[in-house]
Amino acid sequence: MASLDSVSIAILLGAVLVMAGILSSLLALRFGAPLLLVFLLIGVMAGDSGPGQLQFDDLRTTYLVGSVALALILFDGGLRTRFQNISAVIAPSMLLATVGVLLTALITAPVARYALDLNWTEALLVGAVVASTDAAAVFLLVHAQGLRLRPRVGATLEAESGTNDPFAVFLTLMLVELISVGNGSFAHVAVELGREAVLGAVAGIAGGRLVVLALNRVALPQGLHAPFVLTAALVVFGATQIVHASGFLAVYLAGIIIGNRPTRAHNALVTFLDAATWLAQIVMFVLLGLLASPQRLVGSIGPAVFIALVLMLVARPVAVFLCLAPFRFNWREKIFIAWTGLRGAVAIFLASIPMMVGLSKAYLYFDVAFVIVVISLLLQGWTLAAAARRLHVALPRADRGPRRVELDLPGQLEQQLVGYSVRPKSLFFRRGLTPSWSKPTLVIRDQHILSPVEADPVRPGDYIYLLAPPEKAEALDRFFVDMPPGAAPDPHLLGDFTVSGEHTLGELTEVYGVKIDADQAGLTLADYFDIHLDHAPKEGATLDLDAIVLVARSISGGRVNVIGLRLPEDPEEVPAMTRLGSLKRKLASLWSSVAGI
Repeated sequence: MASLDSVSIAILLGAVLVMAGILSSLLALRFGAPLLLVFLLIGVMAGDSGPGQLQFDDLRTTYLVGSVALALILFDGGLRTRFQNISAVIAPSMLLATVGVLLTALITAPVARYALDLNWTEALLVGAVVASTDAAAVFLLVHAQGLRLRPRVGATLEAESGTNDPFAVFLTLMLVELISVGNGSFAHVAVELGREAVLGAVAGIAGGRLVVLALNRVALPQGLHAPFVLTAALVVFGATQIVHASGFLAVYLAGIIIGNRPTRAHNALVTFLDAATWLAQIVMFVLLGLLASPQRLVGSIGPAVFIALVLMLVARPVAVFLCLAPFRFNWREKIFIAWTGLRGAVAIFLASIPMMVGLSKAYLYFDVAFVIVVISLLLQGWTLAAAARRLHVALPRADRGPRRVELDLPGQLEQQLVGYSVRPKSLFFRRGLTPSWSKPTLVIRDQHILSPVEADPVRPGDYIYLLAPPEKAEALDRFFVDMPPGAAPDPHLLGDFTVSGEHTLGELTEVYGVKIDADQAGLTLADYFDIHLDHAPKEGATLDLDAIVLVARSISGGRVNVIGLRLPEDPEEVPAMTRLGSLKRKLASLWSSVAGI
């Protein structure tokens, strides 16, 4: 019975610690403290050196929980990543995730060697442990502080933080092997890295596509779709790790594949995974805090603080500026990306690997990583919002998005029910426009439910619900936001090969002789794009109008405001593309074809 009581006590104490972590989030958000730091401190206070006096030194359990938690965090990051957002920044993100991590480790290593009296391999291991940014730390703080970053900056940080963890894990494992076994060469390391990356990418893409196929074809009971995807992600991770490939890269790519393909119960999956990821982060940080010893930290806190400052103020900025030099980032964006290289649970998790394999000085790696993470969360975490605004990379906060409810209607017809508040300056109210693939279903007015016919005409302040296919539902958003003020059309533009989006199809017919339906003559060209595109318009989007091709030249407020005309007798000349631009387009096209996005 005593053994059963000890199990019950362990369950009780574990649940209390997790509950304390959850409740502490309210206090942390109130005072702006980095949440992850709070979770760490709860673990430290509960440990044998704190008031809790819990004896915990189970490294194997910590590694197991850390691996699962990190896999879930990376999968969640991939699932939320829109490929169209990161396709333009794949090259700089990959450089930061690979060359950037290596440069950061190499620059940090000499400082660690002389500050901690290590040999070169051990010093490089310290650099590798703290070289990668933490996806959970970066985006948890960005979202918690209400930041909306410029698309290119946000997408670069998103892709980098999601893909640099696998490289840091690989580099750490290789160095641990070199130290423990005592042989190996850089050629061997390079070959192993290439093999793990290729096999991990193949496993992730294949696994993601298989999960999408199974999710859409297998009629699971309601509520089981999200647990199925979550366990499938862990299957991809575990199977890839067993064949000695990068399971972390595989699970991140699988998340991108699943998140960018139309699937059943996508919103339910995101909600479920959000809760699972939060729980995983809390458990991982509390366990890592339990392993820390404040008494042991005293001996290494001085050198660790020095290494942390060099890492944040020298190593990371140098790596960022060198990696982003070939790309068109301005100096403000580079400085912000350099400052947003937060260290989190990944660094402490990697530092636990030498402890688990029994390396000499293993606790030194752990203690140094712990101090660096605390300093990073304090300095960088607390100043993240101020840095974004001071460097002008933060955009005004957008309104909270509409709530989407997925419906699996009889006959296997999947639709989303999306609700919007009708604004007086919205495109829907001003022009009465909705895409042909959406169907208004009901209107809420003064707490009464009305059909669209009963509510006609719709008034500002009404709440309207529409049915739309899941893969197109997000494109409805632009019809219900305030229209940007438009300048008066320039009459001289109509005679050239570009026209204002405010000109009507009827005006275009008079000049170029295109044939249109009579009821469309009053539509503006911007309206024509809104109605016929299945997605929000982007520069370069095209639509056919009789013999003329309309090309979106400029976008403002989610609408096309300048349109190019590609006439049949005088095709538009395509400007010569640079080699770098051509390579980026080919890589994006190759990824899309392989991943099925």
